[in-house]
Amino acid sequence: MSQHQIDIHRVAALARLKLSDEEAARYSSQLGHILDYVSALDAHDLTGVEPTAHAMPVYDVVRKDETADSFTAAEALSNAPKKIQGQFQMPRVVEE
Repeated sequence: MSQHQIDIHRVAALARLKLSDEEAARYSSQLGHILDYVSALDAHDLTGVEPTAHAMPVYDVVRKDETADSFTAAEALSNAPKKIQGQFQMPRVVEE
């Protein structure tokens, strides 16, 4: 059983939740079990263990930014149903 004193109504207020008395009792018990589980770490000697955010190393995998051949403006506009002044012409979506 949990030995933690949890003010579940304060926690709920911080989370902007409204709990019934039945929900408060259930969540208080659940939070107590979670805290008991986490407090099991106190039984282990963690000196020298570096804190981590991920279990495995995380690396950014990005490719080198290189230029490449692309479409010319004429090629890009070649299949456009409507074009005006070298640009795609689209129907108006914002009314004035």
